[in-house]
Amino acid sequence: MRGLSGKVAVVTGAAGGIGAATARRLAAEGAHVVAADTDEAGAKAVAESLATPGAWVRADVSHEDGVTSYMDTAVEWFGRVDLHHLNAGIAGSLAPLPELTLAEFNQVMAVNVRGVFLGVRAAFRQFAAQGSAGSVVITGSIGSLRGSADLLAYQTSKHAVLGILHGAAVYGGPLGVRVNAVAPGIVPTDLFAATPDAVGGKDDMVRRASSTPLRRAGTGDDIAAAVAFLLSDEAAYMTGEVVSIDGGASVVSTVRPSGGAGAWDFAGYDRALYGKDVA
Repeated sequence: MRGLSGKVAVVTGAAGGIGAATARRLAAEGAHVVAADTDEAGAKAVAESLATPGAWVRADVSHEDGVTSYMDTAVEWFGRVDLHHLNAGIAGSLAPLPELTLAEFNQVMAVNVRGVFLGVRAAFRQFAAQGSAGSVVITGSIGSLRGSADLLAYQTSKHAVLGILHGAAVYGGPLGVRVNAVAPGIVPTDLFAATPDAVGGKDDMVRRASSTPLRRAGTGDDIAAAVAFLLSDEAAYMTGEVVSIDGGASVVSTVRPSGGAGAWDFAGYDRALYGKDVA
């Protein structure tokens, strides 16, 4: 892809999943990647496996000093930063809304929203210091665009990052800074590893993804390809855009055929969620 070779990219949440896949794809395109994650050993393993010389750093994106750390590492190793994939995030609790605690809600917002704000702000500050343009991609979610009865804090956070996206894209356009987002659908990664057996947890993802038009779950490489495209000069006339990569999930209506009854057995779903029949 045009415009990636020789560039310097920061990828947060790079120790595994979508972040690791993006780091590998960008390096394969010739970019130098700084892998940032709270899992330093994982970030190091990814950086050392790349096709181009890379760097790694332990960084908690929810704190200013964590963001400063990954930016300083990039500048120290490579002298500049051109590309940012702000990917780090946590899923939070699967607890029903009435049982969700304030601490759980705040933790998700700190990583998924404050971390993106701090990363976008740091990107703009670095571009200004360099006197250069640049490109930023935020990892949103199908949960940025739709609602469901669980993962309330996660969905709230992923809606919120679209506000950051839109404001940053408008501000950055005249400066030559493009800001876009990807909205992955069901991609089984360790983001949901803490809830393997729960409905909606990691081990349930393949079953749920089988009802999308493409009839399969996504992979980290599926998402990384779109991130690389958006960061590259191939997407030079795109900014403020949210690209869904979800196997077609976001275009499905559960009322099928048109005008007919819902195709799903919601009674069983409702019993699992609420512990009783509610309709």
